[in-house]
Amino acid sequence: MTEEIGRLFQEKTKYRRGQLSGLSRTEKWPGRYKRYPQAPRLSLPSPAPFEKTSLWECLSRRRSVRQFSSQPLSLETLSLLLWACQGITAREFGFELRAAPSAGALYPIETYLSVHQVKDLEPGIYHYDVSAHALEKIKSGHFGQALARAALDQSFVAEAAVVFIWTALFARSTWKYRQRAYRYIYLDAGHLAENLALAAVACKLGSCQIGAFYDEEVNALLGLDGREESTIYLSAVGLPL
Repeated sequence: MTEEIGRLFQEKTKYRRGQLSGLSRTEKWPGRYKRYPQAPRLSLPSPAPFEKTSLWECLSRRRSVRQFSSQPLSLETLSLLLWACQGITAREFGFELRAAPSAGALYPIETYLSVHQVKDLEPGIYHYDVSAHALEKIKSGHFGQALARAALDQSFVAEAAVVFIWTALFARSTWKYRQRAYRYIYLDAGHLAENLALAAVACKLGSCQIGAFYDEEVNALLGLDGREESTIYLSAVGLPL
């Protein structure tokens, strides 16, 4: 009987004492930042909390929300949500540290947005330039329905004001951690998603994290090859009904 791929992955990526000496770095590191230099750019407002909300209140109120109103988000709110996920919070020892932790400070996760209802922002697909706190427009148009179909026909995806799409540039982590990197990459994505979920509560918004989607359909929407970089997680955000 063929061993289940998930169990095989777990077994083959285990660290064992005395067997770590062969972890040589053989790949070329792609750097911490991805940019689309030819894309139209929009600088985001400086992130600033609108009011103080305790962490404990956000934790107690966090729920998965699947019903959204048609009310748009403000650009200021979107800026704050992006900063909560991946914003640079400190510069130390040559590192630009971010709001969410990452194994080895390698930050393999990229953030894209499917913008449906955001004030002063044309609907379309955007990439978040972390270092500049800016958006790069990949394509214009309304992609909510296409993304909902790709997310196993979950209609609330199209109804959200914006959908965060997280991808992994695998070489950023495999360069150092090789096959173990895949564990770290998925953990990194979880850190981002939780930061977003709590920030959404603080902004009186709802969010729903989504792991069920047709990978290649979402990758095609973003123009990704699905091998060097691939979608691994989604999160719909909007004002709850």
